[in-house]
Amino acid sequence: MDQKTCKCQSCKQNFTIEPDDFEFYQKIDLPSPTMCPVCRFKYLLAFWVFGRFRITKSALSGKTIITVIPESAPFPIYERSEFVSDAWDPLTYGRDYDSTRSFIEQLVELQSVVPHPHQCGIKNTNSEWADDVWESKDAYLTRSALYLDSVSYGYRVINCKNCIDITYSFDLERSYDCLFCFKSYNLNYSFNCRDCMDSYFLYDCRNCQNCFMSWNLRNQKYCILNQQYSKEDYFEKIKEYNLDSRSSIEALKKEMWQHIQKDAVNRQDYNLQAVQSTGNFLTNDKNCHVCYFTEESENCRYIFRGFKSKETIDSVGALECEKSALGIQDQVSYNNLCNLYTTNCRYSAYLDNCEETEYCFGCVGLRKQKYCILNKQYSKEEYEGLVEKIKKDMKERGEWGKLLPLSAAYCGYNLSLAQMMYPMTKDEVVEFGAKWEETVEPKYENIINGDDLPDTIGKVSDDITKQRILCPETKLSYNITKEELAFYREHNIPLPRRHFDWRTLDRFKPFSLMITPQKGTCYYCKKEIEHYYSPELGFQKIACLECYQREVA
Repeated sequence: MDQKTCKCQSCKQNFTIEPDDFEFYQKIDLPSPTMCPVCRFKYLLAFWVFGRFRITKSALSGKTIITVIPESAPFPIYERSEFVSDAWDPLTYGRDYDSTRSFIEQLVELQSVVPHPHQCGIKNTNSEWADDVWESKDAYLTRSALYLDSVSYGYRVINCKNCIDITYSFDLERSYDCLFCFKSYNLNYSFNCRDCMDSYFLYDCRNCQNCFMSWNLRNQKYCILNQQYSKEDYFEKIKEYNLDSRSSIEALKKEMWQHIQKDAVNRQDYNLQAVQSTGNFLTNDKNCHVCYFTEESENCRYIFRGFKSKETIDSVGALECEKSALGIQDQVSYNNLCNLYTTNCRYSAYLDNCEETEYCFGCVGLRKQKYCILNKQYSKEEYEGLVEKIKKDMKERGEWGKLLPLSAAYCGYNLSLAQMMYPMTKDEVVEFGAKWEETVEPKYENIINGDDLPDTIGKVSDDITKQRILCPETKLSYNITKEELAFYREHNIPLPRRHFDWRTLDRFKPFSLMITPQKGTCYYCKKEIEHYYSPELGFQKIACLECYQREVA
């Protein structure tokens, strides 16, 4: 089919459906989308919980558990090991399909009564305060992580050790307050750096050591504000910056951001070895169109956070997915459609929190099952016949290829990844059709305001670990652990004054302004380019790839 311009049923803006899109949808028997790519991402991400950690009890055993699923979720919550045990049978919730009613409505009813696990992730040690964390040790208030050792307040981090406040960073050690940094040691207050060590306030630096407040450096040592110093002079000069003072750190952060805006050369995108691909934050991808935060994937379209996926479309959290569509954390999947929080499933559609299943349709909480519909077991022949009837009925009602309603999300939009990437007000969320989560902060005694914390770590006593701290921004409280205090003292870092979720969201904020294509001109050669820097960022030197390589590399 030819390119087609449509009006988004949500935001009412025009969007384009490309010929390759039509081919993709036809191949997997899906209708073309009725929402623009941005609204589709919002919708999908609204199902991905980024909620507040809370203490509750397992509905099965009464065991104390820590979860990010809010109290408003209608279904029972089981401790993860109980959820995958033989202590209960998901098939006991099975029900017959009623052809006179919407299938999605029947699935939502099933979803609301079948137990769900309290967190994602397996093979962890001492990581109760974590979610979507895998094969890690001593992960604390951390989300979306793999292979960690002693990491606190991390988000989307892999293979990191002894770090605090790091976001979307891989292979870091003894580092603090970093965003999009890789293979570095003792790197602090830095953004978009690789192979650096013993450095502070760096932006877009590679293979640098003992550098401070610098940008676009390559293979350098002992630089301050991009100026070369001798080793002795460098360390003497660093003392002048009072890195143990919070007020000094905050001033340095503002100064560094001004240098990024005015002095740094900003490449038109953050892609690395992305062949015939569009989007941003792509690494080792091929033929990926309108994809973001995606690595080692091929022939994918409209993916937000993907890894090693192929021929997958309109999905978020696509980990090793192939020939799948409309997935939300549909991981290690093949030929799936409209799945939510599933792992190792194949040839299935409309699953919620299922594992190692195949040929299942509209099921919740299944493990190692086959030929089930609405959690009821069928023979192969019965299953195939009924699925065809359900698909026919869904197509006639116009619900085939539609996701669950936003009311079926585990949490409100404001406690989801959608709010992180596409923030909206409560009124905007309601107009979008999602729900807003009202939360109540518990009342604590012996609480102190974050603004009243000592300016330097040297003035902090051990008693701080026994107090609650009130975040002036969010009005949420938090605490300082003994391990955290030891880290700050070792690295001479002042105590944080803001809630850890606020710190993660604030650190991540630039990324929410780098996911919309912008038309512009290269600062150097003046040719027209497409880049991903919102005008709100205020970046002045945006360069095409060729000019960036000439000016920086």
